[in-house]
Amino acid sequence: MVSNRFDQQSPPVNIGEIARLAGVSRSTVSYALSGKRPISDRTRQRIQQVIEDQGFQPNASARALAHGRTRTLGLVFPTVSRRYTDMQLDFINSVVDAAAAHDHDILLSRSDGDGDDSFRRLVGERRVDGALLMEIRAPDARLEPLVDSGFPFVSMGHTAHTDTLSWVDLDFAELTAACVAHLGRLGHRHLALVGRPRELFDAGYVPAHQGRTGFLRAVGELGLTGEVHHCGDDAASGQAVVARLLDRDPYTTAVVTLNEAALVGLYRGLGLAGRSVPGDFSVTGVAAARWAEAVTPMMTGADVPSDLMGRLAVELLLERLDAPAAAPRQHLLTPPLTPRASTGPAPHRN
Repeated sequence: MVSNRFDQQSPPVNIGEIARLAGVSRSTVSYALSGKRPISDRTRQRIQQVIEDQGFQPNASARALAHGRTRTLGLVFPTVSRRYTDMQLDFINSVVDAAAAHDHDILLSRSDGDGDDSFRRLVGERRVDGALLMEIRAPDARLEPLVDSGFPFVSMGHTAHTDTLSWVDLDFAELTAACVAHLGRLGHRHLALVGRPRELFDAGYVPAHQGRTGFLRAVGELGLTGEVHHCGDDAASGQAVVARLLDRDPYTTAVVTLNEAALVGLYRGLGLAGRSVPGDFSVTGVAAARWAEAVTPMMTGADVPSDLMGRLAVELLLERLDAPAAAPRQHLLTPPLTPRASTGPAPHRN
């Protein structure tokens, strides 16, 4: 009877086993796999025959031994809650897709700092070739140990060390200011900023601080009135924040939001308050296009280019791996406002 080797799983064969079966040293097998040093055709063929006979597929450890690389990148993405929001999953997907395009895998870690055991294992045991850091804070406890150890990394977000590290980021201050200017041109005088959760802001989450800075700067320069409100990453929080901001300033006629996860609830809250969009109230902000287009009316705003950011971050990290001594590079993105239907002239009031 002819057996099919796929019918049952055979134990993995490592480099040491191949070396034993081929009658060569482990280093010779490693050189045969990597091509780093010349070996005789006869020896190479003998090793290849063993690999074929045993159905050997190099695992990550074997690839790391043979090539000096695991072809795996770490995505260090802590979250303030027990689950990822859909917008965070968009970024994760963008990184996974970008890495796959370069034949790399992604190892996801929810580590929150260098004191985290998961973070120490990821970096100290070299389970990955390099790391992509999300949810950057100021200060960020993850940066110093990575810099000191020389471990390759790229951050999606940046702190004050703008020139010494490689990063990709949105210019949240400028984007928020552009939203304020757009509303100002439409005659809105009383505005509100709906940001991310308070605990993220208190932890130094950089986009939250940049957005607040840009909002208050633009409001001040244009002589407008503006209130800043923190909001949880969910629809219920978006609905609740509308009641708070209208209670705080009943004359508010427009919102700039940095919290796309709360956007549906924000619209719901405006409806419950008897405010129509854009007739009585205008909404704009920074959000991924699919979120801006999922509400009715669709939201005017700066579209977050998740796919582009993921691709640029992965490419920067691969550059760091291929040329460790090269000068760091950065990408600061400022996408334009995409006009849709959620903003209009400020309503006239008696």
